[in-house]
Amino acid sequence: MGCFECCIKCLGGIPYASLIATILLYAGVALFCGCGHEALSGTVNILQTYFEMARTAGDTLDVFTMIDIFKYVIYGIAAAFFVYGILLMVEGFFTTGAIKDLYGDFKITACGRCVSAWFIMLTYLFMLAWLGVTAFTSLPVYMYFNLWTICRNTTLVEGANLCLDLRQFGIVTIGEEKKICTVSENFLRMCESTELNMTFHLFIVALAGAGAAVIAMVHYLMVLSANWAYVKDACRMQKYEDIKSKEEQELHDIHSTRSKERLNAYT
Repeated sequence: MGCFECCIKCLGGIPYASLIATILLYAGVALFCGCGHEALSGTVNILQTYFEMARTAGDTLDVFTMIDIFKYVIYGIAAAFFVYGILLMVEGFFTTGAIKDLYGDFKITACGRCVSAWFIMLTYLFMLAWLGVTAFTSLPVYMYFNLWTICRNTTLVEGANLCLDLRQFGIVTIGEEKKICTVSENFLRMCESTELNMTFHLFIVALAGAGAAVIAMVHYLMVLSANWAYVKDACRMQKYEDIKSKEEQELHDIHSTRSKERLNAYT
């Protein structure tokens, strides 16, 4: 029975709200980073194979350099939010009411309140950042949807001559014409290949992962706000207990003094 009670007490000390938000955050970041990385690699292969684009020599900032930068950003996002999820879980553990039952009364310090407020502000900024990432990820999804639609219309309408110009998406400069039409052999090979569909669906999954990360940030904001309210109430209760204890001590001292005075008066 003692082991069962210990297990129940340990399970009661788990911050389930923070745990759910952390799992959702890790799942969203994993989908965004993994699928986004592979989708960028597939984009490079499509541009080089079917659009016949090549890397420019030197330090010129072309589309391939931008894709490499995005890959490094993905590496940083994966590492940063892995650590941030752990920090939020730790914060959730130390603001759970069951910790008080496990380790006895604890003192709410000004540092603890500042840490909770800092996490709320930081999580709000990360939520705005993930909203921007979600909006940015929708751009390649829109571009690949147009390309997929052109491939589909080519098979439905015979003799249609549709073209896709990379200049309208800002991938190449205005003076550089990189256009592929339905009558070209490269376009037919690209539509028949599985690489286009795979890259398109990878970007869709990456967009879904970014959306899941936004939901996780909103969930964290609710959890952190509840924890902040808990810490604030605990601080008020702590002050009340200190004042009450001080008053009881003063009343006890007054009662002891009067008792001694009465004893001295009798003697």
